[in-house]
Amino acid sequence: MTQVFLNRIATATPAHQVHGAFSAFAMAQALGRDRAAFARMASRAGIASRHSVLTPSEPEGSGTTCGFYRQGGAFPTTRARMRRWEDEAPGLADAALERLGLRDEGPGITHIIVATCTGFVAPGMDRHIITRFGLPLSVERTTVGFMGCQAAINALKLAWHTVRSQPEARVLVVCLELCTLHLQGTTALEQLLCFLLFADGCATALVSAEATGLRLDGFSSVVIPEAHEQITWRIGDAGFDMTLSGMVPFTLAHALPDLAPRMLAGRAVSSVDLWAVHPGGRSILDAVAHGLDLPGDALETSRGVLSDHGNMSSATVLFVLERMMRAGRRGRGCALAFGPGLSAEAMRFEAA
Repeated sequence: MTQVFLNRIATATPAHQVHGAFSAFAMAQALGRDRAAFARMASRAGIASRHSVLTPSEPEGSGTTCGFYRQGGAFPTTRARMRRWEDEAPGLADAALERLGLRDEGPGITHIIVATCTGFVAPGMDRHIITRFGLPLSVERTTVGFMGCQAAINALKLAWHTVRSQPEARVLVVCLELCTLHLQGTTALEQLLCFLLFADGCATALVSAEATGLRLDGFSSVVIPEAHEQITWRIGDAGFDMTLSGMVPFTLAHALPDLAPRMLAGRAVSSVDLWAVHPGGRSILDAVAHGLDLPGDALETSRGVLSDHGNMSSATVLFVLERMMRAGRRGRGCALAFGPGLSAEAMRFEAA
């Protein structure tokens, strides 16, 4: 059976650092005692910076954020948000793909897989990339849509299956999310916390049978029963409406001990040297560490990405893997991400 490798990863974020502006805006929307609760959670979030395609308003807390959201006013329609996605996404993708070296690699790409849950337009990002970087007009195209934070692992799984069935394939994976286009006008604390977590980013990867990078050893999917409403993602009239229940960390911490043997294909948790866990938030990482009884520094890379970039949905776990590869980390690894359902996707790999 053909061995498959994640050869390299390149990432990009927008220029605008918005963590303070978004946090101040959300704080102003909170009511009564929720304001103190929001401030407490913000101080414990483990996030120092986040980036957006939107330019932050000055001064922070002025009642507007990026000219896109206005305190007490109507938030943008879904149509307006999708138009902004169509304007902003190509430039961010180009930045990451240039760093990946696609201008030289383009003619050799046989498949392209684009994952996103924050923007939809046709012709889509795949068509833009074909034109911009000279990919063959015969390139096979797949879009992984609306799978949330775990979509990168689903995309890599598709690339893995493709290369195993066609050893000559060279598969381009692009995960691009503009999460900050979908913040909601609300006073509900759980919704306001989205202003505290989410950010924009793009991660790109090349997958092939060339023996460089991370060897991909297998994948596992698990749906956690009786938790399907804890993470939801629905299209509304004013953007995409997300439900992120405060029960998610509790559910994961209790489910992961039983799920681990399936996710790790029977291997012991102690046999895994590298944990690339999607940093959906500090409480998510704490729950994974508790549920799997991981050493104190096991999620250091994931926590670093959370601090520097926040939660960029599907792109984020590739940011974690890229940081591990750049640092020359070695050993047996597991990438893990969660999404609507509540479901979990795992990828087993070897960094040699």
